[in-house]
Amino acid sequence: MSARKVLVSGATGSLGSQVCAALAAAGRDVRALVRPSADGAKLARLQALGAEVVVGDLEQPETLVAALRGVSSVVTTASAFPVDPRPDAIERVDRDGSIALVDAAAAAGVERFVYTSFRPIAREFPFQDAKQAVEARLRASGMEYTILQPGSFMEVWFSPRLGFDVAGGSAVVYGDGTRPLTWISERDVVSFAVWALAAGAARNATLDLGGPAALSQLDVVAIFERLAGKSLALTHVPIAELERRYAEASTPVERSLGAILLEVALGTVTDMDRLVAASGIRLTSAEQVASLALGLRGSTIP
Repeated sequence: MSARKVLVSGATGSLGSQVCAALAAAGRDVRALVRPSADGAKLARLQALGAEVVVGDLEQPETLVAALRGVSSVVTTASAFPVDPRPDAIERVDRDGSIALVDAAAAAGVERFVYTSFRPIAREFPFQDAKQAVEARLRASGMEYTILQPGSFMEVWFSPRLGFDVAGGSAVVYGDGTRPLTWISERDVVSFAVWALAAGAARNATLDLGGPAALSQLDVVAIFERLAGKSLALTHVPIAELERRYAEASTPVERSLGAILLEVALGTVTDMDRLVAASGIRLTSAEQVASLALGLRGSTIP
């Protein structure tokens, strides 16, 4: 078995495609697991990286046997949340499908498995339940593992998808916007996933991931306003309204989104000093993410 072959599940997604690119840049032998319905342009980009593309589906465990043949490590970022409209998508993909991948990897003799999970939240919701079920299965699998538990992705929260529309001159703020969070960049999660494949400090570890600074939503608004050179009109969603949405949610996706919105409104801070020292990974700042999002000249992230 090649000691260098890495299977990446979720390879056509935003996070997974970046993992493939980072592994390829590091000279790793990358195999990208893609569904039969995967977008052709995304497949072409993976192939341009030098990745071996294999077709498989977490919902069809029998397809995973061939995908894992000759693989020594797995990185999975695969998730149906929140884009898959099926009412049972979280159960089918995030829970059962990911457990099937863990079981198939263990049966195939995979040595290390890196799983992208989710920072725990006190409230109950289906997405977290699924993630925790997979974590438990992975810890009992006999494989070396690393469980990554990132907080709120800057690239998601600082985008029109969640009401942060700088081009349109407006932003939605959840709660009063004053509670600090350690937002994290997708790029840093990718860096930790690649590092975890070989790092002794990541062996059989669960890593809580955040960013370099504790910033409130209003702090982030101020950063974007300064860099964009304009003010944003703010719409606040009160905590009471977020609590109502969570309590009255009628679907797994709605309940999961409700819990996550409340977590952002209430704030969570992660101390990254020890992990940064162990990994040597330089964390991406909100200013860097904002500069890239705004297309400012000279804005790069090393």
